[in-house]
Parts: sequence; structure tokens; C-alpha cells
Amino acid sequence: MPTAWKGLLVGGLVPALLFGITGVMQKAYGRAGGGSGWYLLLVGLGVAATGLVAVAFLPDRAMTARAGLFALGIGLSWGLGMIAVMLGLSHYGAPLSKLAPLYNLNTLIVVVLALVLFAESREVNVPKLMGGAVLIMAGATLVARA
Repeated sequence: MPTAWKGLLVGGLVPALLFGITGVMQKAYGRAGGGSGWYLLLVGLGVAATGLVAVAFLPDRAMTARAGLFALGIGLSWGLGMIAVMLGLSHYGAPLSKLAPLYNLNTLIVVVLALVLFAESREVNVPKLMGGAVLIMAGATLVARA
């Protein structure tokens, strides 16, 4: 299997499966009566434990101050997003089957920012990428109206 395909499998399909399971567990957590603050605290402990294992066993242990700041920013952004998801599920009663496809529109934000910030338009077929983005938006519209 070519390395690029392995990258898509490991970095795309495996996380899709894990994040899908995460969404289901979020809904179950809310139904079990857990609050948003405790949710984020306990998830953070799980992430920290995973990080400790990764630092111990993965070969790349590089860290710079700049990279550390980006990592903290990722945590803050992700944490705020996860609180918003929990509020949508538990406080407002949004159905997970409609909510998950909507919050996964983040892919479109990533596409636009990657094209602009990292000049990835030289590496991808932009018309096909935009066509896919239009289909994602059409799908989100259908999901929101379901």
C-alpha cells in the first residue's frame, strides 16, 4: 500500500471511526446526567493520559515553545467546541444524528484555511475540492432539515 494511502487510512479513516464513537459517548454522557464542566475535565484527563503514553512510546518527542503554544491553542479551541457540542446535546436537546454532521462542517473551514495559510492549492485539484465542498454544504442543509 502506498504511503499516501496509509496516511489517509491512519490519519483519516481511523480518526473518523474514533470521533464517531466519541459522538455517541457524548450523547450517552449527557443522558447519564453529566455536566459540561466535568465532561471537559474528565475528557482532558483521558487526553492527558493518552499524551503520556504517546510521549513514552512514540519515537517523535520533539517540542519547541512555538509548537507548545500551538498545542495549547488547539486544546483551548477544541475544549470550547466540545463544550458547545455538550450544550447542544444536553441543554438544547439537539439530536446527535443532526448535530454531528453540522459540527463536522469544520472540514470546510480547514479546507479554506489550508488553501490560504499553507498554499495547498498547489498540491490539490481545487475545482474537485470545491465541488466536494459544495456537496458537503448540500448534505449539511439536508441533515439540518431532516
